[in-house]
Amino acid sequence: MLKEYLTEKNIEFENVFLDQKPDQIQASIDTCGSQGVPCTHIIKDDGTEVSVLGFDKEKINEALGIQ
Repeated sequence: MLKEYLTEKNIEFENVFLDQKPDQIQASIDTCGSQGVPCTHIIKDDGTEVSVLGFDKEKINEALGIQ
């Protein structure tokens, strides 16, 4: 759902499959505090970082400044 949503909004993203890149698991835990997916890491233009665990459309929209 998240991938489709970001594509629909024309937002570029990197899709990391943790089962294919186990070396990224710790980074995901550090970013979102969990191994849950999706783990979205957003870096705003001002350098502020926002992490969203799960497909939370409201938090993602707020972080990206979209509706």
